[in-house]
Amino acid sequence: MSQSRPDEFKPPPECPVFEPSWEEFRDPYAFINKIRPIAEKTGICKVRPPPGWQPPFACDVDRLHFVPRIQRLNELEAQTRVKLNFLDQIAKFWDLQGCVLKIPHVERKILDLYKLNKLVADEGGFDIVCQDRRWTKIAMHMGFAPGKAVGSHLRGHYEKILYPYNLFQSGANLLPVQPVESTKSTESMDTKEPKLQDQAQRQTAQTPDTGPTARRAKRIKCEVGAVEESYKHLTQTVLKQAAHKPFFTSLLIYPHHNFSSVDLVVCLVCGSGGDEERLLLCDGCDDSYHTFCLIPPLPDIPKGDWRCPKCLAQECNKPHEAFGFEQAYRDYSLRAFGQMADAFKSDYFNMPVHMVPTELVEKEFWRLVGAIEEDVTVEYGADIASKEFGSGFPIPKGKFKVSPADEKYLKCGWNLNNLAMMNPSVLTHVTADICGMTLPWLYVGMCFSSFCWHIEDHWSYSINYLHWGEPKTWYGAPGFAAEQLEEVMRKLAPELFESQPDLLHQLVTIMNPNTLMAHGVPIYRTNQCAGEFVITFPRAYHSGFNQGFNFAEAVNFCTVDWMPLGRQCVDHYRTLHRYNVFSHDEMVCNMATKADTLDVVLASAVHKDMVAMIQEEQTQREKVKKMEAKYDHLQDDERQCAKCRTTCYLSAVTCPCSPGVLVCLHHIHDLCSCPATNYTLNYRYTLDELFPMMIAVKQRAELYDEWASLVTETLEAKLEKKKGLPVFRSLLAQSESKLFPDNDLLRRLRLVTQDAEKCSSVAQQLLNGKRQTRYRCGSGKSCSQLTVEELSSFVRQLYNLSCSLPQAPMLKELLNRIEDFQQHSEKVLTDEVPSVAEIQSLLDVSFDFDVELPELPRLRVRLEQARWLEGVQQASAQPATLTLETMRRLIDQGVGLAPHPSVEKAMARLQELLTVSEHWEDKASNLLKARPPHSIETLSAAAEKASGIPAYLSNCLLLKDTIRKAREWLQEAEELQASGCTPMIDSLSDMVLRGQAIQVHLEPLDRLESLMVEVQEWKESVATTFLPRDSTLTLLEVLCPRCEVENVGSPKRKAKKGKESPKSNKKKTPRLNTLSDVEKALSETRDSTSAMATLEELRSREMEAFSNLRAANESKLLPTADCMDLKVCVCQKAPMGAMLQCELCRDAFHSVCVRDPSDSCETQPWLCPQCQRSEKPPLNKVVSLLSSLRRIGVRLPEGDALHYLVERTVNWQHRAQESCNLPELEERPGTPPTLTRWASGSHDTHNNTQNPVQMLSFGFDWNRTSHAQTVFYTEQRCIPLQGLSQDLEELIVEGLLLQVCLPEVQSLFHVLLDRASSQHTNRCMSPPQDESTDCDKHMQFNSQGNNLPMNQKAKRHLEREGLDAERRVDKKHSHKRQKMNKKRPASTSSSPRSDFSQSDSDEEMAVCPAERCQLPEGDEVDWVQCDGSCNQWFHQVCVGVTAEMAEKEDYICVRCTLNDGQMRK
Repeated sequence: MSQSRPDEFKPPPECPVFEPSWEEFRDPYAFINKIRPIAEKTGICKVRPPPGWQPPFACDVDRLHFVPRIQRLNELEAQTRVKLNFLDQIAKFWDLQGCVLKIPHVERKILDLYKLNKLVADEGGFDIVCQDRRWTKIAMHMGFAPGKAVGSHLRGHYEKILYPYNLFQSGANLLPVQPVESTKSTESMDTKEPKLQDQAQRQTAQTPDTGPTARRAKRIKCEVGAVEESYKHLTQTVLKQAAHKPFFTSLLIYPHHNFSSVDLVVCLVCGSGGDEERLLLCDGCDDSYHTFCLIPPLPDIPKGDWRCPKCLAQECNKPHEAFGFEQAYRDYSLRAFGQMADAFKSDYFNMPVHMVPTELVEKEFWRLVGAIEEDVTVEYGADIASKEFGSGFPIPKGKFKVSPADEKYLKCGWNLNNLAMMNPSVLTHVTADICGMTLPWLYVGMCFSSFCWHIEDHWSYSINYLHWGEPKTWYGAPGFAAEQLEEVMRKLAPELFESQPDLLHQLVTIMNPNTLMAHGVPIYRTNQCAGEFVITFPRAYHSGFNQGFNFAEAVNFCTVDWMPLGRQCVDHYRTLHRYNVFSHDEMVCNMATKADTLDVVLASAVHKDMVAMIQEEQTQREKVKKMEAKYDHLQDDERQCAKCRTTCYLSAVTCPCSPGVLVCLHHIHDLCSCPATNYTLNYRYTLDELFPMMIAVKQRAELYDEWASLVTETLEAKLEKKKGLPVFRSLLAQSESKLFPDNDLLRRLRLVTQDAEKCSSVAQQLLNGKRQTRYRCGSGKSCSQLTVEELSSFVRQLYNLSCSLPQAPMLKELLNRIEDFQQHSEKVLTDEVPSVAEIQSLLDVSFDFDVELPELPRLRVRLEQARWLEGVQQASAQPATLTLETMRRLIDQGVGLAPHPSVEKAMARLQELLTVSEHWEDKASNLLKARPPHSIETLSAAAEKASGIPAYLSNCLLLKDTIRKAREWLQEAEELQASGCTPMIDSLSDMVLRGQAIQVHLEPLDRLESLMVEVQEWKESVATTFLPRDSTLTLLEVLCPRCEVENVGSPKRKAKKGKESPKSNKKKTPRLNTLSDVEKALSETRDSTSAMATLEELRSREMEAFSNLRAANESKLLPTADCMDLKVCVCQKAPMGAMLQCELCRDAFHSVCVRDPSDSCETQPWLCPQCQRSEKPPLNKVVSLLSSLRRIGVRLPEGDALHYLVERTVNWQHRAQESCNLPELEERPGTPPTLTRWASGSHDTHNNTQNPVQMLSFGFDWNRTSHAQTVFYTEQRCIPLQGLSQDLEELIVEGLLLQVCLPEVQSLFHVLLDRASSQHTNRCMSPPQDESTDCDKHMQFNSQGNNLPMNQKAKRHLEREGLDAERRVDKKHSHKRQKMNKKRPASTSSSPRSDFSQSDSDEEMAVCPAERCQLPEGDEVDWVQCDGSCNQWFHQVCVGVTAEMAEKEDYICVRCTLNDGQMRK
């Protein structure tokens, strides 16, 4: 294969493809009528049957033998065949001159001699082209690039090859001869003509190739250097002599001839017989010519056969043979043909047949068709009669046995054996079987085998089914373009139509679809695959080729709508002198004779056709009647018109002079030269017989015709005459009720009605603005919304409808509103700064239009822009709310907007403002965060510059606020300094904190901070001096008089105390109830005097509170109290064993709970943990602390409290000296009186010194019941309140309350103790004999000064600091403890220091300190006392001790055992 041309084939558009459903496929004619409005626009269409419709292949393959047609592809195409015919004439011309033509190459391409000859002729001829130098123009027209001297080459080839032929065609090469000789020559030629014919036959017999194609191939055989060398033998002289005459440029090869010496032959030009060696004898007519007498003269005798100019003209002017396909020599079976076809395609494309793309085959086919130099020959088994070999479809009673599953295909309408002869087909009224029309034809194709451009006989429909094999490619043109296609082909190949006017009916000519499309002919294509139908419509030209080996079947059919075209086709055939396949008039008359059974639509069509037929027949018979011809009946065997070949059915004219010859009434004058009176009019029906037939058909079709005429009138109505939609609906209902067939008119009516209803519905939706029927897209836009242009077109469509719709004027008004909306929108969109309200109003109006408005997106965009601009304007108008975030948000929003000048300007201004604002915000932030801070002057200057920015700048505002606060603070500092008062620490601290929070350099702040540091150091020094380690009290709480005085106890005791001392509650000041109130009151005082007054008030409350507290604590220890209910000490348990009594609050405490074992016997008053609040430094140290505070120059609550403490201490000293007159106190501050002076019944100082702690046991006999008494005792001496004056009591209490260590307090304490001891000594009645005896008999002084009788059994106990072993050794020398039971009236407890004895109830007596007391009763109540440090009593049953063990051994409880173990560690 050669390479594809630059202008390779471009496939036309595809034709419609239909895929009917099973219901639609059931009736083929109904389906074809349904698709006809669409398919007839393209001429051809393809139908794919429903899946599963696969008829069996029923053809007898073994019997099918056929002789195919031979097709040479480059002879099929019209323009290519014209070129080949021209080359054949040129080759024949040079062949008769004894030369073989060689087609030259130019620019590596074979020269198109036909095109070159045609272009030169169009330009005026060889001489004109040479004179005007148009060879370059001609070269460009032929497709050669300019500038390569191609024109001169073309001139040379034209002058050598084409110019002599054109001279020959014009007759300029005929030589002048003598008159006599001319007659003789003519006679000789006439006599020699049989000879020439015999010679031609002889040449034909000798050559193996027959036909024009074989000769063409021989003549155009390329031989190197054949033409050019002829010019080497021509002299310049001859060229000059023949310059004014044309001359031959072909190569003449002269053979050698021997002449006799007798001068019997003379030259017909000069009449001389001389120069016999230069005398040429014509091989056709035997005439003689000198070589130098010829034009141009020949330099030599030709070597081959030579023809004289007359014989040359005679041979070349013979008529051409009509072109047609030759039959092949071989008879093929279907299998053999398939093997040949597959082998050809596989060899040609060098690949398996099924892998060759259809596009490649199509392009290669059209390339080969237009290639002159490539001669590809294929074979095509076409027009094989199915009647002889059997159809591919199964038929009833056929040789092919159909399975029960395939019996449905026997009567199927799509079976081509049934389709043509079904009732809806008009051809059923044609009596004869017409092969190819009513009987299917078979087609066996191979690759490149083609069917040329043609229309079906009588312009009928055709249907083709491809049973199996490779696809068949189809090209079609619609019926309305048939004359256009014929005109284009006549224009492009006029030579072919001159010899064959009905060339297109011969099915031997094709033309490239691209060429036809280039001239405006609409062409469509399709690939028909196996199992698919292709339908062609009336007068639709179609052609195509096969992609490979396949088997197809085709048949014709005609529907009612074809009848007018059928009569038109008969008239067309008459002009072409073409035979009719069947008689149209006969078919119409046959249908008219069955008028009662005809379909109303068919009857209507037949009636119209008969009217035209009878009118024409009546007119023609009137002409014959005037000629006075004879009449006779027309015989059936006399059919064809001798002139136009039409079938004469109704009438014909004959003449006796020409038996068997007849003509139609249109060609009477072409019958013979006899007078018309000799003619005979042969007729089949008289007019009187035809009219009743027509009336019968009319009556059958009249009902339909009335309906059809009304429909036609309704459809063709114009303007105000248009009917409404109800009229169309009624016509449709009438057609359905009267069962009118589904024809074109009904389909048109139905289509118009449907269009009108759709338009009415859409119009109503548009008017209502409803979108219920529309699908919404994600963007909210209706997918099927009309554009304004579509709406305008739709309005025009409404007015162009055949139906009048009431919505049309309303929709027109809607369109006007939309156009006004568009104009207003355009105006708004062009505004520089549009109004938001105006745009929003336009958008609101647009909601009423269910139309796609292109302005809406622009309006929405503009609305966003306008809203943004409005937001920017509002924000700019209120700088107080224009923050950086607002500006950034506006800028971010503006970035997302569509570009617009107004937006860009606002964005630029906003961005500039944001940049400046951010700069000053950062600068203000940096100024505020600077370390060290800037001066107030620097900050003020920056704030002044930032104040001009029209925006809300938080940092700049913070900077201004900071400057304001700094100025206020400085003013306050100045006022404080100018006032001269001692500042309070709270205000000073607040001022420092506020100054530190201000990010400005403040010079006074440094001085205040250093002052605060000094105050803090002073407070730490005071705290170190006063507060013990791990103290929970604050410094102010220690220094101030107590505002909250309460006993260590439960809330019940507090409440009880409150009830017992209601007067104290009344004296309390509400504003000094807590320490925070005191601190607040001190902080609010303006000077020290008011502070001292406040503290003095607090002191009074303190003294009163302690007085009440002491009384309450003393009262609860009275013998009348129930000891078991009494809760004392920090542990809130009953008094038991060794106890300590606070000298200040007079409350009792268990020694084991509050006393440190490492403490030695103290000589100063013992205070409980709650009363012992500080370290009590010396007064001189306190005074020095107060002096240092005065040097600092700051007032603080602690300082006022310390000041008051010093004054209170000094005042107390004065009072103590005045009240007690104790000058000696200062002389012995460290030797307090010994406790031995307080021991009753002992006058031996030495013994008291050795036993400084007397074991005293107090018992009371007021409870003489069987209940046991609680036994406890005190370890230290206390000042007895009995007989103590109120002044001394207040003096000792206040002295103990002072948080300063004063020797006067200790002296007073010892004085009071000594006085109590002396009173006790005076009251003691017994002599100091035996210690145990004296103690058993005398009355002991208790803590309250009461003398109580006691039944005492002493239990000696030596208190030593050391190990428990020593303690146990001392205890062994003491008396054995005695058991004590409930039968004894009283119980005795001894203590070396002091004692408290109270009696409890029986229930409380039954409980012991054991963890799980068993509460024994009666005889089981036996007690045992712990010999450890706790001295507590336990039930013997509860601790597992028997009476014998209690008597003989020491008992130590679990608690003491654990404490002793820890002490050892």
